This record gives sequence, C-alpha cells and structure tokens, in this order.
Amino acid sequence: MILAGENGAVPFQCRQHLRNCNGSNDLAEGERGGEQSRVRQSADVETEGGGRSGDGGGEGIGDVELGFPIRQPLQRRSVVVVGHALTSKKVESFLQPKLERVARLKGIMFVPVDHNKPLSDQGPFDIVLHKLSGKEWRQILEDYRQTNPEVTVLDPPDAIQRLRNRQCMLQEVVDMNFSDPCGKVCVPRQIVIKKDASSIPDAVEKAGLRFPIVAKPLIADGSAKSHELSLAYDQLSLEKLEPPLVLQEFVNHGGVLFKVYVVGDTIKVVRRFSLPDVSKRELSKNEGVFRFPRVSCAAASADDADLDPSIAEHPPRALLERFARELRQRLGLRLFNIDIIREHGRRDRFYVIDINYFPGYGKMPDYEHIFTDFILRLMQNKGRKRSSIGCCS
Repeated sequence: MILAGENGAVPFQCRQHLRNCNGSNDLAEGERGGEQSRVRQSADVETEGGGRSGDGGGEGIGDVELGFPIRQPLQRRSVVVVGHALTSKKVESFLQPKLERVARLKGIMFVPVDHNKPLSDQGPFDIVLHKLSGKEWRQILEDYRQTNPEVTVLDPPDAIQRLRNRQCMLQEVVDMNFSDPCGKVCVPRQIVIKKDASSIPDAVEKAGLRFPIVAKPLIADGSAKSHELSLAYDQLSLEKLEPPLVLQEFVNHGGVLFKVYVVGDTIKVVRRFSLPDVSKRELSKNEGVFRFPRVSCAAASADDADLDPSIAEHPPRALLERFARELRQRLGLRLFNIDIIREHGRRDRFYVIDINYFPGYGKMPDYEHIFTDFILRLMQNKGRKRSSIGCCS
C-alpha cells in the first residue's frame, strides 16, 4: 500500500503492527447484578420441540430451514449452560425474551458472569459467550481458557482484537484476493492516518485516492463514536478530519449495503439502506466534510423496498458461502458480520467495507433459532470429538 513517515499514511500491513491494535485498557461495563451464576450443569429438563435442530456442524455454510420446529418426544437430558459476559447494552439487545424462551425449550440456559468473582470459581459452564474489551478482561479469559480447555469460549480474545482496529480488520480480505465465477470480493483503496491532520492531503494525493473519501475512526470498539463516519468532498476539507482514522475511497453502490451475518456455519443476509451515490456533478458542487451517524444501523431495512433489481439483488449465494467460509477460517471467529456493497454498474464486483464482531443479532430475522441451533451444534461436535478420543484410547 502506502509507505510514509510516522505522521503520514501507514502501510496497510497488520501483522507487524498488532501491538498497535489494542483498544482501551479499561474493562468494559458489564452486567454487575447479584444474581447467582453457579448453576448445575446436569439439571434435568423436559422438552417439547421449539425450533429447528442443528445440521450436525457440516463444512458447508448456508441458511438452515426456518420456521419448521421438529417435535421431539419428551426426554431427559442435560442443560447446556452458557455463561455470558456482555455489556448491559448487549444484554438488552441480544438476550431478548424470545431468545431465552426458545433456548429453554431446547435445553439451553444463559447465565450472567459475575465480575466480582473469579471466573474460575463460577459455572460450571459449557460455553462462555463474551463481548467485553480491555487488557484485563482478555487476560482473565485467556487464563480461563488455559485452565478449562473443555469450555468453548466464543470467541478467542486475540482473534476478536484484530477486528477492533480498522487497520487490521480488512487485511485478511486483501490477502485472500477472493474471486470465483460468481464475482470478485475486494476492499476499497484505503490508507491509515495515525496523527497529524496536516499530513492528510499529501498522503491522499500520494495514494491516488479519488474523492469523495470516507473517513472512519481507526478504533472500532463498538461505541457509537467508533461507527460515525465522514465524507470529504475536496482536498481542502481533509485537514478538518481528526486522526487516528482510516480514509477509504467511496464506491458508488446504489445506496444499498448487504449485512452478511455469520453464526458458525450459517449465514443470513439482510439488505440495508446506505449512503446514496455521488455523481460527478454533485462532487463538483459540494465541498467540505459531511458527518454521518452509524449509517447501516440507523437506516431502515431495505428488504421490502421497491428498488432497481440491479441494485437490490443479493450477492450470489454461492459466492457468499465460499467467501464467508474462508474468511471465518482465516479470522478464527464464529460470530461476526460482514458489510458488503456492490459497485454500481458492475454486477460481479463486491467490496467489504467493515467487519464487526458479535453484531446486533437481535435485528437478524429468526436469530433466536439460528443462534440456539448453533449452540447445540457446538455441543454435538464436542460430544463427537470426546467419543472419537475415547474410541482411540
């Protein structure tokens, strides 16, 4: 990419700069109630169905048939205990009553982690689900993983950390250089500015970025500020931007983006409204910096909108399946979403503009069934591994 001094553009290489990818050192706010987190792992329940069964954790990625509950005979089985360490905001949006209701029917119990007690003294857990930041929490979780290898941690904290920095976030997509008969998936041209706003115009000119240019905060820590973006229309306006940030060439995409939710080996695509295209005439008439809130989150769903088919058409399913599978393996993550746009006028050219860990699944249709089936598949796979080890010993 671009080579420059400390105050200018930073090359888009991450593996040498992972030490710069750390977010806040403070432990994010989590649930701090006095609810007891120690539970019995082998509590007996009776089930009557309540959702689709998992597919056994096959290698392929695809939507599981939704809305067809499998009626199981009443039987006694162990509860799957999921300890969750989430911010209060994430608890509210994710642990909705409909999710907990479906989970209970399938024998899954969500239990809050008590931050006032050592993690090793709680549980026992089958799975630890988390979305907290800070070095302190990462160390706690890493120590727990080492001493409790039988517990599945979603997801490894080091892997998550790469998505908290936009300099690192898209590097795997760049390295993949992904293309197949259905199309090509790449990343808009971009540079990273760590400090000194006065260096931005020269860095942009040297990189050959075309206007308008999207500016995003370098750190993607889940806060509202980290999702704000600005659109710069001319060279003079660049010095008004506030580093550290990523500067990304804006790609006209018909005002629509596709949020590809990944939950293990299942994907779900939702169409959302995005920033409108910018014509050459508009570019010549506008100047300055325009700031926007969290665009894809705030915008209404575009799934039911009457749009030009060339804009509204989802990316090919086969392309998304192959791309998501390879990206999941490269990232080492099972819970994330990919923001993808299609270049306007080019049916087979797609760009990844963001990747988010543990996104707002509560806005994904049928998320309560997809997520609980994912948990059951994890447990099934663990059971198979234990059985195979027992047979070989």
